[in-house]
Amino acid sequence: MPFFYKTDKNSSSKYNTSTIFTEEWTWYSLKSYDLIVVGAGAAGLFCAGIAGQLGKTVLLIDHAKVLGEKIRISGGGRCNFTNLNTSHQNFLSMNPHFVKSALAQYSSQDFIELVKKYQISFHEKHQGQLFCDDSAKDIIQMLLKECELGQVEILHPVSVETVEQTDGLWRVITKPDVFEAKNLVIATGGLPVPAIGASDFALQIAKQFGMNVIEPRPALVPLAFTSQIFSAIEDFAGLSTKVHISAGKLKQRYGFGQFDEDLLITHKGLSGPAVLQVSSYWIEGEPIEIAWVSKIALENLLAQDSSRLKTVDQLLIEFLPARLAKEFAKQLGIHGKKWAEIAKKTRQALIDLLCEWSVKPAGTLGWNKAEVMLGGVDTKELDSKTLMSRRHAGLFFIGECVDVTGHLGGHNFQWAWSSAYVCANNLSI
Repeated sequence: MPFFYKTDKNSSSKYNTSTIFTEEWTWYSLKSYDLIVVGAGAAGLFCAGIAGQLGKTVLLIDHAKVLGEKIRISGGGRCNFTNLNTSHQNFLSMNPHFVKSALAQYSSQDFIELVKKYQISFHEKHQGQLFCDDSAKDIIQMLLKECELGQVEILHPVSVETVEQTDGLWRVITKPDVFEAKNLVIATGGLPVPAIGASDFALQIAKQFGMNVIEPRPALVPLAFTSQIFSAIEDFAGLSTKVHISAGKLKQRYGFGQFDEDLLITHKGLSGPAVLQVSSYWIEGEPIEIAWVSKIALENLLAQDSSRLKTVDQLLIEFLPARLAKEFAKQLGIHGKKWAEIAKKTRQALIDLLCEWSVKPAGTLGWNKAEVMLGGVDTKELDSKTLMSRRHAGLFFIGECVDVTGHLGGHNFQWAWSSAYVCANNLSI
């Protein structure tokens, strides 16, 4: 039904069916649905498709010209779409138990079965991480097909100007239309990768309706250093080695995290899976701790009689790239020296340096390099079984915009699928 909508931002928004037209009023058409989903990323596409196939009339709105860009670039273009071992222990949240219900209702195995149904070939790469054999585009096409099966109407590129609640219905105002539905799902993701359109839209909507938001920060992101952690870090850029890494404090925000993963040295600092993982737990102003070598393994090697006549560099290349082994030896002034020549105090200093290396990052490389967002809509505001707002019936938040952040390795995609599934199956009638 057509109507006029007042566009004066200094006035409260009102709908009017009057035929009188002035410069303050703009002509709109009103279209009604059972569900409106804002955001056509992983969570939004999946939620819309499921709801449509459950018999709901669904409108999916996104501001992007090309849908699913974050899916497309994920996993090096092959999309690490889930993890065989996903559990609530793989997520950070102010309420660590919040994810349990959604994961129980829709598990990684459930999504794997859908992938198999579409005959998308995939492989396990590392610690349960599943990747497409061919392209992340296979997942995007699968999600779009699910929406097609559900007769979902997809509208893009369209920007949402205003969201309002009127008479128990949610109204989404765009140009040139206004849409209404009993259910509104916000699935616009978080702040990482602003170059592909990331924004704080979901957080602003939550705040608009009086919901608490946990302050966001970049996560799964490389760390930068202003202090010289090596003699010339550019000389080591590209070197990778497996380490044990830890950061955080048990009683602060998301607690303490420790991982055994590969670390990558870059021109700007430290990256690789190890650093990305621990960045989610790192607290500004605090150090990260790195064991470059297993203390037990190092002590066992150094205690062998055959080690006495070898140089420190020769011993350390058992565990580290040669350039890195030389660097640590030089830092203690023992480069090229035989182990038998090293004083007891210096021997202990070497063990401490390699097994208890502590360094304080200057910060992260920011939203442009972050894979996900830490923080978001406070889980206290949402029902864990449905993802609906406790304050506002019919308003849902799913995916990355919620204060649920997964570890590296497909867990964040699984949260998108699980939160979307429980939302689509628990819409207001």
